[in-house]
Amino acid sequence: MPPVGTAPAVITPDAVTTNTTAPDTGTTAAALAARVLGLLLPHRRAADPEFDARPEHFPLQLAQLADFIAAGEPIVLTLPGFPCKSPNPAKVLGHLPDEGERLSLTFLDGLCAEIGRLHAPGARILICSDGHIFGDLINVPDDHIDAYSDALTAMIAREGLAHLDTFDLRAVLGDLPYDEKRARVHARYAPSVEELREQVLTEEETLRLYRGITRFLTEDTVGFTGTRSALQRECRRRAYGVIQRSRAWGELIAEHHPRAVRLSIHPQPAGASKFGIRLLAAADSWTTPWHSTVLHRADGRRELLRSDEAARLGRLVLRDGRPSHYESR
Repeated sequence: MPPVGTAPAVITPDAVTTNTTAPDTGTTAAALAARVLGLLLPHRRAADPEFDARPEHFPLQLAQLADFIAAGEPIVLTLPGFPCKSPNPAKVLGHLPDEGERLSLTFLDGLCAEIGRLHAPGARILICSDGHIFGDLINVPDDHIDAYSDALTAMIAREGLAHLDTFDLRAVLGDLPYDEKRARVHARYAPSVEELREQVLTEEETLRLYRGITRFLTEDTVGFTGTRSALQRECRRRAYGVIQRSRAWGELIAEHHPRAVRLSIHPQPAGASKFGIRLLAAADSWTTPWHSTVLHRADGRRELLRSDEAARLGRLVLRDGRPSHYESR
């Protein structure tokens, strides 16, 4: 059989005895990388949804994939995310992973299995839980983040999701106090606030990210006693901190896993250094399982909604004695 991703050779009598040229592994790897990227494209979380994106529009990711393929190694992808549940009880069912995380992790594991059918060494996704990086800025206690992260790891094992691994601050800085861990990562990797403010003024993607995070912080702040305008000012200030820490976490991940293909749960434009990935269906492209609740529709669809909205449309389902999701009535 011809190498995967290449056209079959035309065999002539002369070729049988005289053609001793080795396969062009670079071309083979590039062609297979394009096929692998083609598996990701239907799940792309795009900042430019109107753009008809094709594999050739992602040269960095193609080169990274081809590097693993040419070396005959498993493809490694990193995904910062799965930090902790929102502190807003109107959006989520509690502080532990539920059906949203289970479905999302199952999807990611299945995506790796699909890649494995094209590239025999397979693929792995490293879930880089970033909750502790900015837990103090989003008002989620560290013990809730620990409980969420530990339950996520247990869920991966229980569901038999063999293509997934987890990575968090404990893997990097051990048992140091979390405030000290955050300070160390911030000091080493975070951009300055002044640099970010300049980018917000001049870069559409950074402005979109800043606005999205500000909106989430405003929605997730519970018990604020000041005025609405004071809350918005406070959330705008914290948004800069969240972006600083998020970028610092991304730089730390890149340092520890320099060859990995970088995924993102945030919308990304074609050609960016990170590939945006959509985990589950939602009306808002910014919605994640940790900011929402799953509603199982009668037609089989699963959708992410605010918990209070899902409660109006369905009945609560328990799993292992804990709230898991809603099912349409």
